[in-house]
Amino acid sequence: MAHPVDIHVGKRVRQRRWLIGMTQQQLAEKVGIKFQQIQKYETGANRISASRLWDIADSMDVPVSFFFQGLEEADKASAAETPVPTDLMGDKEALDLIRSYYSIPENQRRRLFDLARVLSDVA
Repeated sequence: MAHPVDIHVGKRVRQRRWLIGMTQQQLAEKVGIKFQQIQKYETGANRISASRLWDIADSMDVPVSFFFQGLEEADKASAAETPVPTDLMGDKEALDLIRSYYSIPENQRRRLFDLARVLSDVA
C-alpha cells in the first residue's frame, strides 16, 4: 500500500510535468532513469529518494518544496466531501484545460472565467 505522501508527491510530479508539456520519457532522460520509473513515481507505487526528487525538481525548474505544496489541504479535502474531485490535477483532461486556458490572451481569459462562473451559478 502506497503512503499518502508518496502519492501526493507523485501527483505533483505528474502535474508539473503536464503543465510544462514534458513527457515521462523526457523527464526520465533528464534525470537519468527509465520512463517506467517515472510512471511508478507518479502513481506513488515507488518512493522518490531525496536526491532523485532534487534532480526532478531541478529538471522541471521548481523548488523541492513544490512537490509537498497542498499536502495538508489534500488531507483535509479527503476528510470532507467536496464537489471537486480530490485528484483534479491528476486528471489529464483537467490539465489540458488549464494549459489551454492560460494560452488564451488575458482579456479573453477573464471573459471566459466570468462566463464559467455564471454557468456554474446556474447549474
